[in-house]
Amino acid sequence: MSDHPQHYRNSIRLKDYDYSLEGAYFVTIVTFQRECLFGKIVNGVIKLNPSGRIAFEQWAFLGKRFPGSDFSTFAILPNHIHGIIFIAKNHGEESQITDAQNLSHGPNGIPKLTSVSLGTIIRAYKAAVTFRVNAMRGITHPPVWQPNYYEEIITNQEDYENIWRYIDANPDRWSEDRLNI
Repeated sequence: MSDHPQHYRNSIRLKDYDYSLEGAYFVTIVTFQRECLFGKIVNGVIKLNPSGRIAFEQWAFLGKRFPGSDFSTFAILPNHIHGIIFIAKNHGEESQITDAQNLSHGPNGIPKLTSVSLGTIIRAYKAAVTFRVNAMRGITHPPVWQPNYYEEIITNQEDYENIWRYIDANPDRWSEDRLNI
């Protein structure tokens, strides 16, 4: 038995929803204690610092890691990222990411991802950013990210357009943003 108390978090995921289903998801991922780790807003435009450039590059790289899915709508803000993730079936292509719980082995024993879920994508993104930011900082504490993330299933074109406008306008509204401490 461990001397450490166990920490339980209430999940914000829908109880019986399959987050590997093809579809669109709006996500918000927040830095640890809402630290403005990625840069600052100047005249309604994000000015990324080196950590912000890492966050940007790793988001842009998700399309290569998860072929067939789309990650083109996103915004990096000083202490969080908003993005729309379109999960699509890979049409026979396999992801380049490895996740022990979702692996099968293909030709030559090379691990392949057999299913892609929203959680798998977010874990891959957070891990890649964390690894690179920590290497740059030369420290592993404080953490880069808050535990968990916010997600919303986008169910129709009107929802998508409203969320896209929200993401696009977010830097202009930074002074009123609830995540701006």
